[in-house]
Amino acid sequence: MQTVLITGAASGIGRDTARLFAAAGWQCVLVDHNAAALQQVGAALPAPTGGAHVLRCVDLTDGQQIATLAQGTPALDAIVNNAGMSDASNTPLAQQDAAQMGRLLALNLAAPAAVVDACSALLRPGARVVNVSSGAGLQAIPWRGAYSPSKAGLIAQTQALAQAHPEWCVTVLAPGFVRTELVDGLIQAGRLQPDAAVGKIPLGRMAAPAEMAQALYFLASRGARPLSGQVLAVNGGSSIYGGSQRFAPAELAPQSLDLPLQLEVAGGDAAPWQAAAPASPSATHYAACLDLSPLQAAPASLLQAVHAAASRFAARHTQRASLTLLLPRARPTRWQDAGDAAAARMLVATLACEWGGRALRINALEVPPHAEPQSLHALLRYVCGAAAQYLTGQTLVCRDIATQEAA
Repeated sequence: MQTVLITGAASGIGRDTARLFAAAGWQCVLVDHNAAALQQVGAALPAPTGGAHVLRCVDLTDGQQIATLAQGTPALDAIVNNAGMSDASNTPLAQQDAAQMGRLLALNLAAPAAVVDACSALLRPGARVVNVSSGAGLQAIPWRGAYSPSKAGLIAQTQALAQAHPEWCVTVLAPGFVRTELVDGLIQAGRLQPDAAVGKIPLGRMAAPAEMAQALYFLASRGARPLSGQVLAVNGGSSIYGGSQRFAPAELAPQSLDLPLQLEVAGGDAAPWQAAAPASPSATHYAACLDLSPLQAAPASLLQAVHAAASRFAARHTQRASLTLLLPRARPTRWQDAGDAAAARMLVATLACEWGGRALRINALEVPPHAEPQSLHALLRYVCGAAAQYLTGQTLVCRDIATQEAA
């Protein structure tokens, strides 16, 4: 039995995440300041085999209360620092004093570090730590106080933690617009216009909390090891879009998040990669293609290889499918060739923007030389599959697991 500690577990993304972990047989340590809501969530979860879920009512803006988390908490396989808050006051930053900013910064930036410090002795070997930032940590959102600065700080803090503790897998999730209670509150208060938000999202919709729960469940698993130190931006492509044209609302509803994956492997020896998604007897599936051809691209030809792979994919799929490209991490020997890889990554982002209205996704993984396919199977199942239908336009850098473990 594996055990996960989840903060902010009584509502929104945290509640859906707790449900997903519990359904998979994990023991959950649920942390929230809302005792009544916490009890309600805990009572509705299926009990883990041979154990019980642990409920901790803690104000995470209080460092002394956080320090008590180590008492009575079992050994942990993962920590999900999900708790956070926004600023609904609409007060300009220059007019805010330290007290007004203090509670937000305490919860969004100081608390995740304090939780890890309090529970570090409980973490089992190879533990996973996942911090929940926001798209607001990648692009500034004004009139929400220190929300963007706090989330940007959390991203940097997470990456520093990954370097300080290579024995753990440390990642950060940056959600986009998710239809949580917090977002509904911003909409009702007139602080967020849904149509305006959707107009900046290539996939043309907000995410459901369950989609973020799927991302957190993957990042808290052993299969996330190649992504340690990385930001996973699950935002429908909003963080990669820089145009002025508005996207139309999605006409295609997302498919079931647990739909079996039908994976086609192109551009190389398929056998070792196909094992990532064994054939399913289900007639209904989520169609995906993994293209290996960019790995064989000649120097300064990666852009052309990515374009050719995308053209082949688009000729076979018109809607509701994903393309995942494997890119080499080799560095160019000539400075004249240095732009090719950056151009290829931007091509992935641009295609994601053009394809989003048809629920077609494209992502890329930069893999180290001689990467073992088996070490990437779990990552590929998530990125290629139905659980990641809000992930598009991203290029993720995969670390060499053997090198990490040696360190």
